[in-house]
Amino acid sequence: MAPIDLLGFVPERFRRLVLELVQFGLVGGIGFVVQVSVFNVLRATVFSPTAVHAGPILAMLVSTLLAIIVNWLGNRYWTFRAKRQERILRESVEFFAVSVVGMMIGLGCLWFSHYVLGFRSVFADNVSGNVIGLVLGAAFRFVLYRFWVFDPNRSIPKASVPAVVPAAATERVASR
Repeated sequence: MAPIDLLGFVPERFRRLVLELVQFGLVGGIGFVVQVSVFNVLRATVFSPTAVHAGPILAMLVSTLLAIIVNWLGNRYWTFRAKRQERILRESVEFFAVSVVGMMIGLGCLWFSHYVLGFRSVFADNVSGNVIGLVLGAAFRFVLYRFWVFDPNRSIPKASVPAVVPAAATERVASR
């Protein structure tokens, strides 16, 4: 039995992009479940707004940081595995930098809704932080992950690395 081509409807030149978007979405879905679950548990317990004034913000911060770790592992080892950098430290720092900016987008949406507009229910906090903020942050992250963090063309070009010439070769050239 022949394998089923799930991307048969997509033109050949866009298949890699569509596959990355689907994989990014699946990894993000797992991160979303982690983020929303942890957010709601923390908001209902240790970071309850009745106990801690900035509780929803702190709950969002902690839950998003955990989701970033899950997303980094999924994107590095699955979505962008063919594009990952040899220098894992540089790649992970860039990934976390982009993720933190994406997190700030979600936090900004939550902060604006909760503190400026006064929508303080659990539902409103989830819609502003976990729906609107997440969608805006995900779009930002996908573009920067794909074209910056996991771009294999960003590695140091060979021409910019000084060549090491053996001493014997330089002596032969100098003696001519």
